[in-house]
Amino acid sequence: MNLLNSLRFASAQQATRRYFLKQSLGGLAAAFTGLASKTAQASQGGLAFDPNEPWIPRPSHFAPKAKRVIYLHMDGAPSQLELFEHKPELTALHGQDCPQQFLEGKRFAFIRGVPQLLGPLYPFEQVGQTGSWVSDRLPHFKTVADKVCFLRAMHSDQFNHAPAELLLHTGNQNLGYASIGSWASYGLGSENQNLPGFVVLLSGGKFPSSGKSLWGSGFLPSVYQGVQCRSHGDPVLFLSNPPGISRPLRREMIQTIARINERAYEEFGDPQTLTRIAQYEMAYRMQMAATDAVDLAREPQHIHKLYGTRPGEEHFANNCL
Repeated sequence: MNLLNSLRFASAQQATRRYFLKQSLGGLAAAFTGLASKTAQASQGGLAFDPNEPWIPRPSHFAPKAKRVIYLHMDGAPSQLELFEHKPELTALHGQDCPQQFLEGKRFAFIRGVPQLLGPLYPFEQVGQTGSWVSDRLPHFKTVADKVCFLRAMHSDQFNHAPAELLLHTGNQNLGYASIGSWASYGLGSENQNLPGFVVLLSGGKFPSSGKSLWGSGFLPSVYQGVQCRSHGDPVLFLSNPPGISRPLRREMIQTIARINERAYEEFGDPQTLTRIAQYEMAYRMQMAATDAVDLAREPQHIHKLYGTRPGEEHFANNCL
């Protein structure tokens, strides 16, 4: 039946070959999706995922322990070798030529010849009941080191910034994979329907080497991609209504666009159209909620002092608060 629909649309709409193939294969995908949905409903006794309300928490096979995820990617921060990785052998080899066995069969981005080894510049000490090694550059961190999990079992063969960042955020050094934030929002949902489930805050005036792919949704529905917010001005670009546009008029515009998109979805069945409808609705609700969510002016002064904020600037401390 789906194939017949494809032929009809191909004739009526002069659809592209790509569109024809996509619609033809869509029937098989829909069958598997429907089977998976019914299986999930039967096992969970819950409702299937509604693309128009993507953030509503839904039951999963296992109850998640996490409620929310805060992920700090400090591009340009001191290396872990200077903060948490105590390397006594590297300290002993400081200033010497790198042993040949460490260079054979390896590729490096900017190293030529035989480089000299650089040991840690500052001393380490063991702290807390766990005896974790921490640099003396982190005097306050030492007091909470017992509450931190240090993951030392991961490694990568990526030696350039962009693919290494992609690998860190998406699990793959190539483009097109969903970011950790997209997976978290996909799995956990959100109880707040007036704000995005995945928000991205940048600071330091530095854009990641891999660009916005670091918070992209990859092969997941695009509603799960990160929404980049700002520390000053509108939290999201073009969030405020332009001059001469009232909120009731904006509501009427959104409803009209939604009706057009609904007709497009009925005709072509593209799931991205549902995402577009949901995003327009989210943007309308965000006009009221987003500004309040990032308003630091209402925070007491002792909180600003605790975080070291710089109100009005695109600053790391502001984003943390």
